[in-house]
Amino acid sequence: MKTRISVFGLGYVGSVTAACLAAQGHRVVGVDVNPLKVEQLQAGKSPVVEPGIAELVTQAIRNGLLSATNDAAAAVFNTDISLLCVGTPSLRNGKLDLGHLDPVCRSIAEVLRQKGSFHLLVLRSTVLPGTAGSLVIPLLESISGKCFGRDFGVCVNPEFMREGTAVADFLNPCVTVIGAAEPRHSMQLRCLYDCLGSRIFETSFRSAEMIKYLSNAWHAVKVAFANEAGSLAKELGVDVEPLFEIFYADTRLNLSSSYLKPGFSFGGSCLPKDLRALSYRAKELDLKVPLLDSVLPSNDQHFRRALEIVLSRCKRKIAVLGLSFKADTDDLRESPQVHLVKQLLAEGRQVTIWDENVQMGRLVASNREYIERTIPHIAALFCETVDDAIKDAEIVILATRAVPRDELQTRLRADQSVIDLVNFEKSRRPTTQGSYEGICW
Repeated sequence: MKTRISVFGLGYVGSVTAACLAAQGHRVVGVDVNPLKVEQLQAGKSPVVEPGIAELVTQAIRNGLLSATNDAAAAVFNTDISLLCVGTPSLRNGKLDLGHLDPVCRSIAEVLRQKGSFHLLVLRSTVLPGTAGSLVIPLLESISGKCFGRDFGVCVNPEFMREGTAVADFLNPCVTVIGAAEPRHSMQLRCLYDCLGSRIFETSFRSAEMIKYLSNAWHAVKVAFANEAGSLAKELGVDVEPLFEIFYADTRLNLSSSYLKPGFSFGGSCLPKDLRALSYRAKELDLKVPLLDSVLPSNDQHFRRALEIVLSRCKRKIAVLGLSFKADTDDLRESPQVHLVKQLLAEGRQVTIWDENVQMGRLVASNREYIERTIPHIAALFCETVDDAIKDAEIVILATRAVPRDELQTRLRADQSVIDLVNFEKSRRPTTQGSYEGICW
């Protein structure tokens, strides 16, 4: 049986979730306070850049299964389930910011006061353990005057979608987690995911809230470990590629190779802020977590290594190919490439930028706010083509895999130094008469 669903928050998680659920035949309405996102979705255009989502949105709009609005009341009244996909960023001190979640819960609670039928609220935003039980449910009950379990239900359903492969991750998940206090609530949500074929874990609110932090902390540890190991191997004269090929081969003890390839510092809207939230919460509990506390400093030190390699060349004109924190997205939030550009400008370098997925005029909401706050004049540094970006450059920084090897080879000059931040496989590295160096290989 198909379900009527409202999705609150049309960022990366919300847009992909809404489009994928509509593609499965559910009737979905996306809700966002940003009128531009609503207009884009209503016009059949995705508010985010993500492989595969544009086609899903266009088809779902054409089939009448997907719509968008900023009218939260109408969305809740006309749906049975509301998925909360709003952002939970960091405050300056690292504490989790629930400033987006609180008003959404309040607006839904106001509607529940008037709604006569049962409604299920599903928390997909990344929140610390205890949020559903101590904040969301009491807030909904106090404002709506309704009773949890009888008039409305709450589930915690963390997402495990990676930007760049989010559609594939939603449609073919490794695991699905549903935290609920009552089986009938989880059963209602389970119906949405049974067709995806992954193992579904039904657990408590707190376990479901914690698992996303556990996963992201582990991913960050893997990135930091690989980067430090790669840097050490480089200094010891060890060829990193065959070294890690051997390391990956042990799937019995070393698990998978994902996130274990030396590269540039990690960034984005998940790993850094989730680590900060865990560290902050541990301090509140007077609990020492030295391993987790060390991951962000390790990541920062790796960033410094990249900056020092660039500055050591004593060149002024620098081209950066790739600005988003991850391939196939336009997400600039906490992108290490953005910080690299900022530091290079502060050091008096002239920087040009090319990224096939980043168009400054298309950036919206937190993505636009972040880049305007970090480098407000960055639009002037963008070039339309790779040729325009590198024509006067003395150093070319490869921070994306989007430019094919042959294309790079024909463009690079003998007097240009190349610094590789993405760790191209040897077969994909352009042959250049100039110098070619990796950050940790």
